[in-house]
Amino acid sequence: MRPILHLLTFILILLVSLKDCPADTPDSGKPNIILVITDDQGYGDIAAHGNQMIKTPNLDQLYQKSLRLTNFHVDPTCAPTRSALMTGRYSTRTGVWHTIMGRSLMDTNEVTLAEVFKSNGYRTGLFGKWHLGDNYPLRPQDQGFGTVVQHGGGGVGQTPDDWQNDYFSDTYLRNGKPEKFQGYCTDIWFDEALKFIEADRTKPFFAYLSTNAPHSPYLVDPEYSDPYEDKGVPKKMAAFYGMITNIDENMGRLLRYLKESGLEKNTILIFMTDNGTAAGLQRPSPEDLSKKQQRRLSKGKPITLETWPGFNARMRGTKGSEYDGGHRVPCYIHWPQGGLTGGKNINQLTAHIDILPTLADLCDLTISSELKLDGTSLVPILTGNKDALRNRTLIVHSQRIESPEKWRKSSVMAERWRLVNEKELYDIQNDPGQTKNVAAEYAGVVKYLSAEYEKWWSSLTPVFSRYVAIGIGSRFENPSHLTCHDWHAPIEQVPWNHQLIAKNPVANGFWIVDVTEPGTYEITLRCRPESAHHPLKKGNARIQIGDVKREQSVSEGDLSTTFEVDLTRGQKKLQTWLDEGNGVTRGAFFVEIFRKEKK
Repeated sequence: MRPILHLLTFILILLVSLKDCPADTPDSGKPNIILVITDDQGYGDIAAHGNQMIKTPNLDQLYQKSLRLTNFHVDPTCAPTRSALMTGRYSTRTGVWHTIMGRSLMDTNEVTLAEVFKSNGYRTGLFGKWHLGDNYPLRPQDQGFGTVVQHGGGGVGQTPDDWQNDYFSDTYLRNGKPEKFQGYCTDIWFDEALKFIEADRTKPFFAYLSTNAPHSPYLVDPEYSDPYEDKGVPKKMAAFYGMITNIDENMGRLLRYLKESGLEKNTILIFMTDNGTAAGLQRPSPEDLSKKQQRRLSKGKPITLETWPGFNARMRGTKGSEYDGGHRVPCYIHWPQGGLTGGKNINQLTAHIDILPTLADLCDLTISSELKLDGTSLVPILTGNKDALRNRTLIVHSQRIESPEKWRKSSVMAERWRLVNEKELYDIQNDPGQTKNVAAEYAGVVKYLSAEYEKWWSSLTPVFSRYVAIGIGSRFENPSHLTCHDWHAPIEQVPWNHQLIAKNPVANGFWIVDVTEPGTYEITLRCRPESAHHPLKKGNARIQIGDVKREQSVSEGDLSTTFEVDLTRGQKKLQTWLDEGNGVTRGAFFVEIFRKEKK
């Protein structure tokens, strides 16, 4: 049934295209942009890169006809990668160095890709994952995107996301308003992107198609995962591969649409991923038997928990790692009208921070001279200059703590070298698996790369003590809904997904909020979102926002408790406490803040 629905959707879009638009796109005019980024799919999770288990025929086709950045790097985890991609600046500089804990919120002073394209006359749309803030003024619609269809937080099922969502026929946000959708999440993102493209062919467009798949939880229709289980791949890994196969199917839809609608010629299509593979994070267990193993067991035959280990293209490390397997990812660029075709490898050191200046260059966009970009335009190497960008240095690190620590999980990269964690040096060209530390043999290289790191670190330090605040009381979002996903707290204190919330952990943290308008505010505390109708425990509730403190009792069966306070304008620390007696105190996992209108 699913392929039939996809076919009908495609035919409808194509008919609209043929009725309202010329059969081909004129050669003149600025190119369209489609930027596809998947979540947790590593360099080795594509058949064209040597993976003999996974099936990705459409990505393989794109690989064959694209320019391929074979030494392309991102951050080791998702929110940092996305902030760097959006701004052309190192993620830490934008205020983002974690995926939760208030450190996935991007500073609103940053200028995004969407804002650049919008200011140059482009339509802009985001479909899927944002993960740089769920509240005003941090949302994608506040940061340059005119059309937004998204889930909450960093993935479907994370704390800011709709409580009922499970990847299938979920409730997502269209320009900030909840809307029920039918179908699988990845299918919906591609459906909505195609509708956005067809909505207006009089202007060029920038479509940011950002999937939450194949990030955990590993949920996909069995039609995609069963073929892998039948080959002996354990359930979780089979679902991970199945989610990628579904992405590949949708990429096929997109490629066919572009060709048949006449848009392919003048559309810059970029495919990339946000960090190294999560495949290596799968741990086989007795409960994770494949269908093949189950059949053997039912026949009384012996089985082992040996599993398909995934394919990582000889790299060391997976998602979250400072080694290349954590941050070297695929990046394909295809633009027929601009001559960016032909299935060629480009091996210069490149990164996510280069995408913004490259697109600005390719599209001849006007950008402010005051933008202090860390990336550089890749146009010279895309257009055949084999000697360009041979002597650059790039740096990534994985912090995932409240305040960054020097040399923590870091990699200083040059074309030949990787200086990892200050002490380890690898000749990446001769040792791609990073197995032999040659720091003692090349002390001069260590000294040079260390100096590059010191300059980079010094440039970042002013950011470490700053907070990116969540706005409250704005006419653009009133009420505001805060969740513990954005608590500033030790990582073990942050229930960042629905499963952790359901365990009702004894945890607490604080938010940094910006009171955008002075006035009277109602602050409502809950332990579940309002739709869950989950009661609080009997006891006392307390809040402190700035210098304002309040306390009141909570009765048995109360679904929430609301404080009314008068607040002045400005940035403030907000914390809540739900005291249940017997020494048990939790923070409110969900808080609604409403500015009352003056009578």
